Amino acid sequence: MDFDFNLILVPATLILGVIWLLDKLVLKQKKTKGLEKSSAPVRWAYDFFPILAVVLVVRSFIVEPFNIPSSSMVPTLYTGDFIAVNKYTYGIRLPLINKKIINVNDPQHGDVVVFRYPENPKIYYIKRVIGVGGDTVSFNNGVLSVNGKAVPTEQIPFTADKTLTEQLYPAGQMSKEQAQQQGVEEETHASYTKESPANEHEHLVRHLGDQVWYQYASFLQAQSPTLLSSQGQQWQITVPQGQYFVMGDNRDRSADSRFWGFVPDENVAGKAVYVWMHKEGGLKIPTFNRNGVIH
Repeated sequence: MDFDFNLILVPATLILGVIWLLDKLVLKQKKTKGLEKSSAPVRWAYDFFPILAVVLVVRSFIVEPFNIPSSSMVPTLYTGDFIAVNKYTYGIRLPLINKKIINVNDPQHGDVVVFRYPENPKIYYIKRVIGVGGDTVSFNNGVLSVNGKAVPTEQIPFTADKTLTEQLYPAGQMSKEQAQQQGVEEETHASYTKESPANEHEHLVRHLGDQVWYQYASFLQAQSPTLLSSQGQQWQITVPQGQYFVMGDNRDRSADSRFWGFVPDENVAGKAVYVWMHKEGGLKIPTFNRNGVIH
């Protein structure tokens, strides 16, 4: 998610809003000439400003759509999912400058959050909150703990949808057939656990095994500093106040806080709450069989 539509929406709404207000108070073209004979900017202001203003309010303060570009949150979210993000759950922020003007709630353990990537705030990431400010998050030979207490997990049988598995890797440097084959091959190494980080909250986590994890971790560590030691088998970190430690549900295929650090509260954009559409890449018709609440 690497484009902020507000970069276009906010300036356009402000410009048309100023023209609309000027005509109301000073120019008064609509009143004296009628809208059809008014200048083009004035006509545009009356035609489009109310619509853009409503869209801006809804997107900035109520709910905003995002699409999932990667497989880091599998099996909760797959590449091609279109999701709704609640913008007011964690407080009201001004668009573009992201300054919080009304505080409501803070992200909690287990929440799926959309945020501006700390190393490049122009890009939006989506991950799950594992630790909040003051928490000590640790990992020891497969056991994830928060404040010294192991996060409850349960091994469960899970069969991934073959069509979704074939979409795990985008066709970029490889052909579509090769990308599909790679996704299917990777799934043969996958196992799943049910994780319960908070009361009445459960979600699935995907694991790919030590060999795949070492390869992926080594690749990420070569590009950026790491918070991990012992190749991910044993590590511990304390989350600073006002920041969050996040991880992807596709644990062995997620570039997250284990590699690039914490998410400051000011980077949080909202809580992912609902999948409303799925669209496979290319000229494919959208489907709605994945619609549902995000856990």
